[in-house]
Amino acid sequence: MSSTVPRDPYEVLGVTRDADESTIKKAFRKLARELHPDVNSHDPQAEEKFKEAAEAYEILNDAERRATYDRHGHEGLRSGGMGPNFDGFGSITDLFDAFFGGGGRGGPGGPAQGDDVGIQADITLAQAAHGARVPLSFEAIELCGTCNGNGAEPGTPITTCERCGGAGRLQAVSRTPFGQVVRTVACDVCHGDGKVAESPCATCEGRGREVRRRDLEVDIPAGIADGQRIRLSGRGHAGESGGPPGDLYVLVHVLADERFLLDGDDLITVMDVPAPLAAIGATLSVPTIDGETEVEVPAGSQPGAVLTQRGLGMPGLRRSGRAGDLKVVVNVQIPRKLSKEQRRLYQQLSDSMTEDNLRSDEGMVSKLKRLFHQ
Repeated sequence: MSSTVPRDPYEVLGVTRDADESTIKKAFRKLARELHPDVNSHDPQAEEKFKEAAEAYEILNDAERRATYDRHGHEGLRSGGMGPNFDGFGSITDLFDAFFGGGGRGGPGGPAQGDDVGIQADITLAQAAHGARVPLSFEAIELCGTCNGNGAEPGTPITTCERCGGAGRLQAVSRTPFGQVVRTVACDVCHGDGKVAESPCATCEGRGREVRRRDLEVDIPAGIADGQRIRLSGRGHAGESGGPPGDLYVLVHVLADERFLLDGDDLITVMDVPAPLAAIGATLSVPTIDGETEVEVPAGSQPGAVLTQRGLGMPGLRRSGRAGDLKVVVNVQIPRKLSKEQRRLYQQLSDSMTEDNLRSDEGMVSKLKRLFHQ
């Protein structure tokens, strides 16, 4: 892993150059868990990989070091005496403990935050426009209702683990290419809790948590777009050993509406206009989210003309300005089956046409661009 030129810390952690402190910390914790000695005993380079990740985190988590690196790179850090140095640590376990206190999310037996839950909410276009309260149902890990999370049958004792003496951790010695390494692992009897239930709870089999179906209603804000997420803090899986619960993320999916296409906050619809009315002009009805509205079709409207109705589109989420627009695309309908009388009248109209009636101010290139755009 070692090289003459250290890798870019942004590349090491897999974050963008404008990543905030929370994103950097989350990326490092994820990478560090992947490199933990408990899951990497097969990888002789795990220690060097973790050192590289720890060095990247040390640089990006410190505002002064990060600014120096952004301006001058690794050379600037070295010349300024800001380069991390992990030579004093004996093993990857020592390094890991230095950052996470012996186990990351609280260590073996310590409180651990519950995982996040992700679900999808399907809503209509009208619900997206006006907001709605949507019922959702999903499965989540919750504290056992029988033992209240302690893993023991009600009324039975919980004793100190004899194997680890209540520490919840044991030391394991192993040999690696780097020499003898002493690792701290969770106790295989109490699984890090330091305590053992003499009579494990029959409902959760001593785990203290169980999967239950949860029903709740989620408020969908007006103007939300397809693919946006709503975060509900503390509504995810229950934590372990008294740790806080995770979060619930609701992915919003706006169902297709056959009347409209969405373009940002704008709605696009098509209005069929018979050819005679397109020629002489008319007032016709078109759909909106809240019903219908009348649109003035100017005389001489051409196929593909767009008649914009201001403010009749989607409301902008968290915006103080106006809503989007309703864009009405004119579809000129050419009659197909004509009676003899209708054909005679159309022929009479055609014969009466002059160059002034058919002249267009639009050039050939503009016509092609408009047609291809449609």
